[in-house]
Amino acid sequence: MPIDKPYLDIPGTTLFDADMSRKGYWLNQFCMSLMKAENRARFKAAERLYLDEWPMTEAQKAAVLARDLNECIRLGGNIYFLAKIGSTDGKSFQQMAGSMTGMTEQEYRDMMIAGGRSAEGNRRLGEDGDAQPHRQPQGAAGRKQD
Repeated sequence: MPIDKPYLDIPGTTLFDADMSRKGYWLNQFCMSLMKAENRARFKAAERLYLDEWPMTEAQKAAVLARDLNECIRLGGNIYFLAKIGSTDGKSFQQMAGSMTGMTEQEYRDMMIAGGRSAEGNRRLGEDGDAQPHRQPQGAAGRKQD
C-alpha cells in the first residue's frame, strides 16, 4: 500500500524522502565524489566523461551539466550533496540558492535578511504566494530582458 505524502502539495518544495533517496542515489554519490581534489580536477577537465563513469540517468547528467540545481533536486538530488557541485565551481551556497530562485545573489541575501518568504499564500499549491509555480522564477536574474 502506498504511503500518503501530503507534503507533495507544498509549492516550491521537494522533500528528500526515502523514494527521492533511491531515485538520486548515484547522483548524490557523484556529488560526494567531488569531496576529493583529484575528482574535482577530473570532473572540471572533462565533465561529461567523468559523469559517464556514474550510473546516473541521462536526465541527471544533463541537469548537472546545465547546473540546473532545481532539476537535480527533482531528479533525487539532495541539496547538501549538490552543494559539492557549486563548491567545485567556486560558488557559495548563497549564490547557488539565489540561482535556484532566479534571484541575483544580492536579491537572495536581502530576502533572507528580511526574514525569507512568507508562508502566507504558500502553504498549498493553488494559493497566490510568491513561491507558487506561476510566480517562478522570482528576481531580476530569472526575468527575461526585453
